[in-house]
Amino acid sequence: MARILLAEDDREIANLERDYLEMSGHEVVIAPDGEEAMKRINEEKFDLLILDIMMPKKSGYDICREIREQIDIPILMVTAKTESVDKIRGLGLGADDYIVKPFDPMELVARVKSHLLRYERLTGKHEMAQEGKEYDADDYCIEVGGLKILTKSWKVIRDGEEIHFPNREFELLKYLAMNPNIVFSKEHLFERIWGYDYMSDSATVTVHINRIREKIEEDPKNPKIIETVWGAGYRLNMK
Repeated sequence: MARILLAEDDREIANLERDYLEMSGHEVVIAPDGEEAMKRINEEKFDLLILDIMMPKKSGYDICREIREQIDIPILMVTAKTESVDKIRGLGLGADDYIVKPFDPMELVARVKSHLLRYERLTGKHEMAQEGKEYDADDYCIEVGGLKILTKSWKVIRDGEEIHFPNREFELLKYLAMNPNIVFSKEHLFERIWGYDYMSDSATVTVHINRIREKIEEDPKNPKIIETVWGAGYRLNMK
């Protein structure tokens, strides 16, 4: 059973979302404003956060910005806005996904399930690696562009120093690195990494690619490792 923080100031919506998530077997804690959400996050342990962007006292943006480097769990942003800039901003701050109001509560349940399953798979392997256990035949060190991508240890190393990668960023980089010199469409990457049907919005993949480039490219505006193939998608160059 996953423990979920639901930060939502509309009580009717929060109760509806909580009911659906609890029927799916999760424990849900509701925070009616941003300050209460931050207090809960700092004092309690959660497996996933659902943050409404527009909340009293502290926005979902502010919460995501403050906690992302310290807490590495899935974060879903909820917004009533449809402008791409709002979605891109949330993803750029470290959110794993977003969902736009109004939405079917079952879609929220499906997305939560997808994120939890992938997070459990990734962190489960990471914990096993720390204990020195083997868990997958394809675990090895991939070297590209001065980076060492340690699939077993779930780490990215450059010049002896670890670069922090949240779950989705790491999984996206690893997938591209394990399939070098192949062009993948945004649709394919979304379905492969996020685990559900592409929702006709390229912002999620684009922003995560840009965040990865900021960490691994000498010049993110002129990337050499992860290349954009215009009209087709992305590929990781391994020469």
